Amino acid sequence: MRVEPFAFIARCLLAGAAAIGAGLAAEIAPGADAPSSASSRSEKTMLIERISLGQTADGTDVYQFTATNAQGLKIRAITLGATLTAVEVPDRNGKLENVSLYLETLGEYLAGHPCFGSICGRYANRIARGRFTLDGATYQLATNNGPNHLHGGRVGFHRLLWKGESLRGDDWVGARFTLDSPDGDEGYPGKLTASVTYRLTNQDELVMEYTAQTDKPTHVNLTNHAYWNLAGAGEGDCLGHLLMLNADRYLPVDDTQIPLGPPAEVRGTPMDFTRPQTIGSRIAQVKGGYDHCYVLNKKPGEGLSLAARVVEPRSGRVMEVYTTEPGVQLYTANGLDGRLKAAGKPYVKHGALCLEAQHYPDSPNRPEYPSTVLRPNQTYRQTTIHKFSLEK
Repeated sequence: MRVEPFAFIARCLLAGAAAIGAGLAAEIAPGADAPSSASSRSEKTMLIERISLGQTADGTDVYQFTATNAQGLKIRAITLGATLTAVEVPDRNGKLENVSLYLETLGEYLAGHPCFGSICGRYANRIARGRFTLDGATYQLATNNGPNHLHGGRVGFHRLLWKGESLRGDDWVGARFTLDSPDGDEGYPGKLTASVTYRLTNQDELVMEYTAQTDKPTHVNLTNHAYWNLAGAGEGDCLGHLLMLNADRYLPVDDTQIPLGPPAEVRGTPMDFTRPQTIGSRIAQVKGGYDHCYVLNKKPGEGLSLAARVVEPRSGRVMEVYTTEPGVQLYTANGLDGRLKAAGKPYVKHGALCLEAQHYPDSPNRPEYPSTVLRPNQTYRQTTIHKFSLEK
């Protein structure tokens, strides 16, 4: 459903602030298992459930999908923005915590948020001056981030309702979300059909698989904008997390976060995470905090490879990120200020880190960067995997 920004918020007010996970009309998705129980957990049952969180003012249902693997790890995602609202993993003592920042009610998501767990598109990250030229035609997009275009514009994919369906395989359960973006949406050429599938495997992997097709040449750069705090959502800041990035280079940026040109070496700078470093060890040397695209160590056309490894020492939780993308944007939640919260816990500045697998910012205006052009009869594809484990 595509509507204008203010109309979207006004028309999508709920009859009440439906709590995430409360659901007004619970149902088991077609082909899914019965609801979880102590006995089914002990029998290593994988579950996929769907519930309705309520309806928008125009009668459109917003659904939540919950997937649980054989070990009890759990993810939740809703059709608004194809948004991950929970990734629950255990600590050393077996205690499950949601390690992805979330909001408690659907009303809060509808009111607007900094893309907590949502899909950003058509173009994740920034395009300078909201303008690009493709095949001789110039396109003007919204400038919703200072002078630049950010995360698809004023009503990007994170603000729209996607269609959702439950899925299961031999050793995974999950959901697929699909969105039709019309020709001219936010200024982009071509009708685009995008999908993202979240799969939770019995190897404790969250697999994100993206596809997109268009009927006119256009630019596509999708990502999931999850905010990770491996100590648990709202459990202070992420400055003590140990981070390794498989990247010898990064893209220096100007004051509006647009790349200045070619990649620079990280060696000898506070941008260097080639060996594990706490995020807070040098963040004071980075103006505004980390919000930079890292160029992953991989050859052009190389497939799935390691992008990052994060360790939270107190809980022992480990998250490894693998992706087919050429870059990853490190963002340290520099804009959080404690006003947003869940379960009474405020989300403070640097209260999480984002590792957004993607192509480089401003690629439509940088022919020297890996191309983000998608043409008819081509399919955009991306796979990004978050693997969870415990450090002994």
